[in-house]
Amino acid sequence: MSTHVTIIGAGLGGLTLARVLHVHGIASTVYEAEASAGARAQGGMLDIHDYNGQLAVKAADLMDEFRGIVLEGRQAMRFIDRDGTVLLDKADDGTGGRPEVQRGELRRILLDALPEGTVRWGHKVTGTRTLADGRHEVTFTNGTSVTTGLLVGADGAWSRVRPLLSDAVPEYAGEAFVETYLYDVETRHPAIAKMVGGGSFAVFERDWEAQSITAHRESGETVHTYAALTRPLEWFDGIDFTDAAAATARIVAEYAGWAPEYTALLTDADTPPVLRPHFTLPPGHRWERVPGVTLVGDAAHLSVPNGEGANLAMLDGAELGEALAAHPGDVEAGLAAYERVLFPRIVEESADAARKPTAQEVVEFFNR
Repeated sequence: MSTHVTIIGAGLGGLTLARVLHVHGIASTVYEAEASAGARAQGGMLDIHDYNGQLAVKAADLMDEFRGIVLEGRQAMRFIDRDGTVLLDKADDGTGGRPEVQRGELRRILLDALPEGTVRWGHKVTGTRTLADGRHEVTFTNGTSVTTGLLVGADGAWSRVRPLLSDAVPEYAGEAFVETYLYDVETRHPAIAKMVGGGSFAVFERDWEAQSITAHRESGETVHTYAALTRPLEWFDGIDFTDAAAATARIVAEYAGWAPEYTALLTDADTPPVLRPHFTLPPGHRWERVPGVTLVGDAAHLSVPNGEGANLAMLDGAELGEALAAHPGDVEAGLAAYERVLFPRIVEESADAARKPTAQEVVEFFNR
């Protein structure tokens, strides 16, 4: 295939696509808004599943590198009800199909596997348009632009490529995470270290759709916490997150009656609380085939966090790369083949994400 692939976004989906294309001898360039690979922290821990994310890693021919970044023991799980009833206490025996890795480390092995210069940092997109000859132009805030015959939007929730294909825009899903970190937990927060254990810890309301607190033991002695609240976006707008103490107090007040050892994940945090509202694209989002452009990851199927987002973005990237490689000289056939598989998966995943499982169903899922 002689067509050069232009990818917008150096997240996991875009980088997986670039790597799979490289494996098949297809050149690509990835344009990324961030100034460098280390410009910001890359988020927390990810469980990479054997039925989607790991398939993408295999397609990228990076399984050895992947095994090298797996955090041993982190598949352990401890779930409790807010009254202290243990719902699940499962050790990591090394046989689970959802090994945990740090997002930043996974991104690093993808970046390291690409030819030098593949990623162009500091290229924030200002707009995209289709030209008279059917190609697409992308303009950047640094004053440059690129014209391409094959454009892939891997640029997340607020994709600048998506408008070439769809009028859909993300909508608030009615819930948000409030995120905090604790560091050096074995020495500085020993009670929390013991409570959380070596993997994932969660405490639920009986109606866990309303609220929960989830914590993950990340690399070293770091605990990453998400307090989940189902509230209107306006409710969160009333909290001044620039005042860490006041914001923490306001969030913790929503957990009135919870034991202090649970809310200590918030009150004892070493970082200010950060609001992470959840947005979604319309269920079953799809588009009509437009020559020379498609989407992967959140740009295509943004949904509420359910443990699948990173896995699906990587699978999208891998499947798109393989579809293009399978149709040398016929870009449209490759894009059509990719979307024939993608669209039914979006419908299925949208339905799964929209249905909130009960705490008991979550326990049964992870106890299989």
